[in-house]
Amino acid sequence: MITHIVMFKLKDRSAESIERTAQVLRDMEGKIDELKHLEVGVDVLHSERSYDIALVTKFESMEALEAYQVHPVHKKVIEHMSQVRDASASVDYVS
Repeated sequence: MITHIVMFKLKDRSAESIERTAQVLRDMEGKIDELKHLEVGVDVLHSERSYDIALVTKFESMEALEAYQVHPVHKKVIEHMSQVRDASASVDYVS
């Protein structure tokens, strides 16, 4: 398995904006065959160094992760995230 984690810090850090964007991420569930696990977490600490949302996804292989990256549903999410994010960080590892 490949685990792909992305953390997002949003431009608008209001609760409404964060929840709206978290829902955009959750809406990928069941729409991309390669996506075997999807978890979206919203930060509860709200410290200066906190990111607002964490996306945790799992794939059976690197090829599956690569297919996810170019899937039309994921491309729409990327469009949304490019408009609302201030910063992001990611990590991918064998799990």
